[in-house]
Amino acid sequence: MYYINVLRVIIYTFVYIKKTETTSLYLYYMNNKISLFMGALLLLLVACSDNGEKKATEDLVLAREALDTDNFSKARKLIDSIKILYPKAYEARKEGNRILRHIELKEQQQGLAFLEKTLSEKQGAFELIKKRFVLEKNAEYQETGNYFLPDQTVERNMNRSYLCFQVDEHGAMSMTSIYCGANNIHHTGVKAIAPDGSFAETPISRDRYETSNLGVKIEKVDYPVGQDGNVVGFIYLNRDENIRVEYQGERKYTTTMSATDRKAAAELYELSQTLSSIEQIKNEIKETSMHIDFVKKNVERHE
Repeated sequence: MYYINVLRVIIYTFVYIKKTETTSLYLYYMNNKISLFMGALLLLLVACSDNGEKKATEDLVLAREALDTDNFSKARKLIDSIKILYPKAYEARKEGNRILRHIELKEQQQGLAFLEKTLSEKQGAFELIKKRFVLEKNAEYQETGNYFLPDQTVERNMNRSYLCFQVDEHGAMSMTSIYCGANNIHHTGVKAIAPDGSFAETPISRDRYETSNLGVKIEKVDYPVGQDGNVVGFIYLNRDENIRVEYQGERKYTTTMSATDRKAAAELYELSQTLSSIEQIKNEIKETSMHIDFVKKNVERHE
């Protein structure tokens, strides 16, 4: 825009001179004609030789101030405008790229601080509820232990048919349908039914186990959350209702969930959400830290 205005000055000067050539002041304007032309030409040459560096430098000052006050959006817009308006201001554009690298570094560092704060809060929340659960882990053959509600441990539920819930130390939740009876039903799934008739049903599970103890037939079928037909989520939403459970297989068996079992489903579901978010944040912290190291090396290489 600046160059265009300079050219306009040149054109208007010559038009004006041309108009006055027929007047009595012809000689006066002829004497000034060369001086005016050279002045305008000089302005154009100065503008061209500057390549917009001066104006671009002014925008860089504003971009640095925006960076210092963590106004990253404004800083980026100013640097982008330099690239568009002053494409030949190479030194200014080079400095703009340096500022962009520092913007990225500060953004990542602030993001890391936020993640670490969030992780601390989540871990604090976990510590507050941790004592409600029992962690079962055999160090000889288990790398990851599982949390249960005390009322659902095997020792307290011998020869009982019920839905058992557990969450591993990384937040993965699963449900197990346990059947105990005089005869096998060879069940492969379950259906949870609320009082209003709504229900959720597991797909057929191949993770099955059958045995017997002192004449009692025992069957166990596992369903990881995500492969449970949303039965766990359905129970959580209806945790205050009397939920009927149908075991489905060669023979059907029906029972009603106890309040204790519904409580176990709800509390372990919430525990799963907490532990899963902790794991996710840990992964994000690891990725962000790696990215910060990369950006730091990039900044150092161009300093």
